[in-house]
Amino acid sequence: MKQEIIIAGVVGLVLGILIAPIFGPVMPMMWGNRMMNQNYIGNNQMMGQIDPHFIEQMIPHHEDAITMANLALTRAEHSEIKSLANDIVRTQSEEIDQMKQWYRSWFGKDVPDVFSGTGHGMGSGIMHMGMMGDATDIDQLKTASDFDKAFIEEMIPHHQMAVMMAQMLANATNRSEMKQLAQSIIDAQTREINSMREWYRQWYGQ
Repeated sequence: MKQEIIIAGVVGLVLGILIAPIFGPVMPMMWGNRMMNQNYIGNNQMMGQIDPHFIEQMIPHHEDAITMANLALTRAEHSEIKSLANDIVRTQSEEIDQMKQWYRSWFGKDVPDVFSGTGHGMGSGIMHMGMMGDATDIDQLKTASDFDKAFIEEMIPHHQMAVMMAQMLANATNRSEMKQLAQSIIDAQTREINSMREWYRQWYGQ
């Protein structure tokens, strides 16, 4: 119990530091009801399970981003958002296909549905914290009066969580392929976060 409390405190501190500089005045609509298994870092990384767990969590995380990006292709007003959405769909679809291939090759089976029987968003691990594919979030985005503003407010925390997940992977994996994937995610999504923050300041004065 004491170890779980310490882990939870460290994770909470990291999340607080991570999120605060991203938003400033930008506030997310909803993070969804995501539960975090406090033993994730201590147990799964020590057991060498970071690679399968990362793939199992990052694929649905990417799928959520693609869902949002597809909405942007039809609803966004700014060409910058549409261009970003195209990049997200292309890049993250390719990464999903690659992760599925690796999973079959390394672990001898297809990637399991980590949400099966529990409802989307109830999988284990810190990698679930802040995932957005909650139906309420998507519905709010579909009906947002200012889609571009809402899109940025949702996609920034979603991207930042992916960066955090990738940083965890880079520090724990022994596979060169996974290290390269982690760095690609960090580089691409950090760049996109910076672009979205700049657009937000330009368009909304915040």
